[in-house]
Amino acid sequence: MAEGAGFEPARELTPPTRFPGVRTRPDYAIPPGRHSVGAVNGLDFIDQMGAALEEARLAVGHGDVPVGAVLLDATGAVVASDHNRREELADPTAHAEMLVISRRARELGDWRLTGHTLVVTLEPCPMCAGAAMWARLDRIVYGAADPKAGGVWSLYNIPQDRRLNHRCDVIADVRAEECGTLLSDFFVRKR
Repeated sequence: MAEGAGFEPARELTPPTRFPGVRTRPDYAIPPGRHSVGAVNGLDFIDQMGAALEEARLAVGHGDVPVGAVLLDATGAVVASDHNRREELADPTAHAEMLVISRRARELGDWRLTGHTLVVTLEPCPMCAGAAMWARLDRIVYGAADPKAGGVWSLYNIPQDRRLNHRCDVIADVRAEECGTLLSDFFVRKR
């Protein structure tokens, strides 16, 4: 059909937000660097990250990327701990974060984990950040940033996205150097 006879020339499409181009995190998101790693309910998360690091080291034994996670209840007690098991279980969803969230939810018989804190050695991916948000966790504490797949701050900011119905506080860089070294050493040996 010719122009003017029911044909409309293509219109330039604009993104559905007020931002030019693609946005992966909203402009109101609070960068984790602005959070104090000071005490939250008397916890500085240093020791809890140590427990997550111990878990991460176990993943290497079965060829998994060394990522470990612990889940804390409202009192700060570790109520679940695990490490990546994707290779071991041949399950793409067997990330440390998913395993601890699932274990605790089954134990409580409730998917709502309000009052809980996820402590993980590597910034959670979008799947794990989404699971933490859907589980209604209070906060996510992570060690090393993940510039290639981070769903908490590096690429996306799922836990603080106002378009979703729940948000989590975020604390980053707890023992980040130690967490990052564990990962880089693993990949150096793997190559």
